[in-house]
Amino acid sequence: MVDLGILASPDDHPHGMDNISFEALFTPDAPVIFAFHGYRWAIHSIVHGRSNEARFHVRGFIDKGTTTTPFDMVVVNKLSRFHLAMDALKYVPRLRSKVSDVIDVFNRKLYEHHVYIREHFEDMPEIKNWHWTKDLADPVAPPPLAKGHPREQLFTDS
Repeated sequence: MVDLGILASPDDHPHGMDNISFEALFTPDAPVIFAFHGYRWAIHSIVHGRSNEARFHVRGFIDKGTTTTPFDMVVVNKLSRFHLAMDALKYVPRLRSKVSDVIDVFNRKLYEHHVYIREHFEDMPEIKNWHWTKDLADPVAPPPLAKGHPREQLFTDS
């Protein structure tokens, strides 16, 4: 979403979507998990009044955390990849009864993260070094710098 105004009714915002367009995009009964960089109530207030508004499950800033690691900030605000995946598994009815082992793995990873950052004062390598790989293997090093990145010059100039 680039323009949050489209979530609103056209009566409430000039860019708002009518109900037919809104339901074509979000369907009337499928759960919607919304990861938002701001406060959760902002999205809830925008979709208020839409049919079955309870299907919107918003993760967003909850005013927790302090100076910590980048990944820990999303963990303490319950916006991490693990929290979002657990929400997806929890809100899809056909998966609900089959996912307890997966949710246990995600909770274990969150615990490992908690212990690791308190011992090392940085994110775990699997988080810090994560990037897409061609074969979906776990990366062992940080992602390469983009061509033209200012730090790239530090390593290429003599």
